Amino acid sequence: MILTRQHVPVLGVDATPLTVPELTVALNRFVSEGVTRTVVGHNLHSVTLFHSDPEFRALYENSDVVLLDGAPVLWLWGRSGDADAPVMDYRLGSTDWIPALGSVDGLDRIAVIGAGAEANAKAVARLKEIVPQAKVAGMPGEGWNDELEGEAVAWLTELRPQLVLLGLGMPLQEMVLQRRLAALPPAVYCAVGGAIEQIAGIQKLAPRWLGRLGLEWAWRLMLHPRRVAYRVFGEPWVLLGLLIRRRLASKG
Repeated sequence: MILTRQHVPVLGVDATPLTVPELTVALNRFVSEGVTRTVVGHNLHSVTLFHSDPEFRALYENSDVVLLDGAPVLWLWGRSGDADAPVMDYRLGSTDWIPALGSVDGLDRIAVIGAGAEANAKAVARLKEIVPQAKVAGMPGEGWNDELEGEAVAWLTELRPQLVLLGLGMPLQEMVLQRRLAALPPAVYCAVGGAIEQIAGIQKLAPRWLGRLGLEWAWRLMLHPRRVAYRVFGEPWVLLGLLIRRRLASKG
């Protein structure tokens, strides 16, 4: 299977449009190869950071898989005008593909970094159910700082997992990967945001029908208004300004 990037012209980014079975095939290959790979996802927040932060952009440009992890990005990608683009009817978020990890051949060692101690422990327990043959270990990410980051590098070096779920929130998790990836042991590193709390059952998932309507943002806004309000009402205008500036610069 060849992983092909597709361009989203309106947003000026590339993504890897995959279904859950297709991503599982890719993860099978990554695990069997035993080299360092990165899996990230694009939503409007990441697109804004992509155009405003060179370090963040570098990680995305060099990642092996960039999922369509946001309804607006999916909608705009589907209207890119590429007749050969595969049909995608739903974004592929971390909570969509993590339950399919049991189908990844040879996956024996998983590390979970992020969230509070309770959520991390519950996520580890859930992953042991999903991938019964795997040894799953966790490290909470609450209060992340340079010291804890160094401990995480040492922990991963000793553990040598094949798959790492890194859920520190965006852009912290991406910045950790960007500055530490070269020092980390070979593995598939996946930036999963709040998925650790979600698979732990601590953070409620939006109803599936809301996701299909592209309204998960409304669900998150209702549950976490202070955390989400800026991303919903403020950040799109920031992104619009960045895109206008980019277009004017390309014409100059």
